Amino acid sequence: MTSNACPCGSGKPFELCCEAFLTGRIKPETAEELMRSRYSAYVRENIAYLKETLWPKFQSSFDFAATAKWASESHWTGLKVLGSTKGAARDREGTVLFEASYLAGGKLLTHRENSLFRKKSGRWYYVEAVSTP
Repeated sequence: MTSNACPCGSGKPFELCCEAFLTGRIKPETAEELMRSRYSAYVRENIAYLKETLWPKFQSSFDFAATAKWASESHWTGLKVLGSTKGAARDREGTVLFEASYLAGGKLLTHRENSLFRKKSGRWYYVEAVSTP
């Protein structure tokens, strides 16, 4: 991966991939695009984006400091999208199964999650982990 490669693993340069989502120039059209951009937000420590793309009902209880600490103390090493159901531009809901690898405390760890995403007013949001298979 080159230094300007997008952290989300798309193979595209960051400037042509998740950067537009993280800066708010455009909104993700699919649940997978949102999931990938949220991973990039962790890598880039863009905690405001993580809060902004969280389902509105949960934004008030978002722990900004704890999320920032986890993001900064982790060295993110890769993202694998393992599958998805629905979540296309025309859908209102979808799930994405993924694995995010990172180094923390000298150990290589993997966060595996099946995430639920919902669309409200034409915008995708992360709702919650529905399972960790």
